[in-house]
Amino acid sequence: MKKLRTQIYGKKITTIIFDYAMVVAGAFILAAGYVLFINPYNIVPGGVYGIGIVVHKLFPAMPVGTFGLILNIPLTYLGIKILGPRFGFKTVFGMILSTIFMDSLTFFIGENDPLKLQDDLLLSSIFGGIIIGLGLGLIFRSKATSGGSDIVAMILAKFTKLPVGQLLITVDSVIVLLGLIVFKDWKIPLYSWITIYVTGKVIDLMLDGINYERALIIISDKHEDIKERILDSLGRGGTYLSGEGMYSNKKKKIIFTVITRRELATLKAMIQMIDPDAFLTVMNTAEILGEGFKPLKDDED
Repeated sequence: MKKLRTQIYGKKITTIIFDYAMVVAGAFILAAGYVLFINPYNIVPGGVYGIGIVVHKLFPAMPVGTFGLILNIPLTYLGIKILGPRFGFKTVFGMILSTIFMDSLTFFIGENDPLKLQDDLLLSSIFGGIIIGLGLGLIFRSKATSGGSDIVAMILAKFTKLPVGQLLITVDSVIVLLGLIVFKDWKIPLYSWITIYVTGKVIDLMLDGINYERALIIISDKHEDIKERILDSLGRGGTYLSGEGMYSNKKKKIIFTVITRRELATLKAMIQMIDPDAFLTVMNTAEILGEGFKPLKDDED
């Protein structure tokens, strides 16, 4: 029993160290994305650092990272008061590190067109979104949050009952338009929205991965033959679901299975040979966990 507790404790310590390492790496990558691709070119990709870029333009003595932290402190406090203690120490740790990294990199690298991209802001907005998305993805995978506009959106959602995603887009868009007012350049919001879009896609990729699995629902009177092919030819499993035809009221056995994208073409050809009248639904999957695919791990802190 003591040995078991020691193994569990050791696993938790390892997980905690790994999570904090991801926060450190994510904060550094996030800061590098802003310092190299975003801040020097006045792109305003929403969030507290987007506001920080605008404020830095008006008051050059105020560093972008420091202003972002100044905003994050009361927002995090409000989030804890209104939404409950869902923002742990890792979130605060990540906020502080992001500020330190961002202002330190700015000091050493400077902010006067470090990558010579002033004449190609499209590249800057795209690659800035990629780098920031990588950093945020690591932070999110460590079960921390980025704070800032995320907290504002969650607070508004609590009182308005509107979806958090829609409110987050609205909050970030208001910040982008603030950049338009200050910089007086229509290109700023256009490039900023590109960065926001790319960042979101990279975060999704970091959290969900590149998924090659497909989920299938198969309805056929020859379900036994199809089942044998799935089990024997593909080496996959599946589950029988009970159904009933809406028109015929006939009881049916429905096959639910998950296969790889490469196996899909083979299975479709097999089903076509067995029962050309079969009904087949193919669905993309965000994540597949379990035997034969990605192991189901304990994600608790």
